[in-house]
Amino acid sequence: MSLTGKHILSSDLFDRDELERLFELAEVLVPVARGEQVTRALEGAVMASLFFEPSTRTRLSCESAFLRLGGAVTSTTGSEVSSLAKGESLADTSQVISGYCDLAVMRHPEVSSIHEFAAVTNIPVVNAGNGAGEHPTQALLDMFTLHREFGRLGKSMDGRRIALIGDLRHGRAPHSLMKLLALYEDLTIVCIAPESLGMPQELLELAVSHGHRIEESHRPSIALKEADAVYATRLQTERFADKPLPYSDEFRVDRALVSQVCRADAVIMHPLPRDSRPGANDLGADLNGDPRLAVFRQSDAGIPTRMALFASVLGVADEVRKSLRPAGWYRPEYTRPDDAPFYKS
Repeated sequence: MSLTGKHILSSDLFDRDELERLFELAEVLVPVARGEQVTRALEGAVMASLFFEPSTRTRLSCESAFLRLGGAVTSTTGSEVSSLAKGESLADTSQVISGYCDLAVMRHPEVSSIHEFAAVTNIPVVNAGNGAGEHPTQALLDMFTLHREFGRLGKSMDGRRIALIGDLRHGRAPHSLMKLLALYEDLTIVCIAPESLGMPQELLELAVSHGHRIEESHRPSIALKEADAVYATRLQTERFADKPLPYSDEFRVDRALVSQVCRADAVIMHPLPRDSRPGANDLGADLNGDPRLAVFRQSDAGIPTRMALFASVLGVADEVRKSLRPAGWYRPEYTRPDDAPFYKS
């Protein structure tokens, strides 16, 4: 299956072969993402960056990825500073934008928005998050991270025990991730959430239909044991309005919990942002420096993964490989103070 010209609205689009092709290209592009090599495979192409909901990582990662490929970016952020504030429809916006650009990346708080936008444009559209729906590019970089982390540990993706913990009902990142996990074999997927925030039933049924084992739990201190990977997510407070938040400190994935129940070689992930304030029921900042914490390696994976996706959607994957050359500018050593020793090598 070729991705050239395709809309990337859902993780449904991918099969395992396509994932492996994307990840092979992403590995080639890691030095470009780090500023060590250069490609101009998309020179002259223009991406529309349309973020009608707050974003830091996804917006900057998508824009950086397109720029690293040699393309240009034009952007708008927030409905209040676009013509949507004047009553323009998404359909009209879409058709206008398609006359300006070669590809559009959009985030919007309404689930149906990305489908409305894509239905009336002739350029590829990439979903950067549609309300509580999906976030397929996040799922791609999450899977790329899992492949790299398990590869470092001498493990394959198949046969693993993967724990997802947090607000699994409203979290679009775990929704898209579940669809990609279903493409692998013999997984045990542990969904840990308060009763009212569990994974949607249709996604559980999808995993079961692919032969995977599903376990549901409300007790992190029990369910996280023996997990090969722990994928934590924050409480999606923006989806609750004024309702009370059904969350307790049991769901705080911090040093105390990890030290008590997690494997010594567990991979700990989070799509970010996390609430790092003291007492927050999220992934604890006291895990910084723990070699199992992969969140910044995961975040770094966003640029090469999205570069691989954009190159594939615009049909220049082969050109990328041919056009690589060394960068001519200064780059610092690619490490951070809290990076694990193996990451610095």
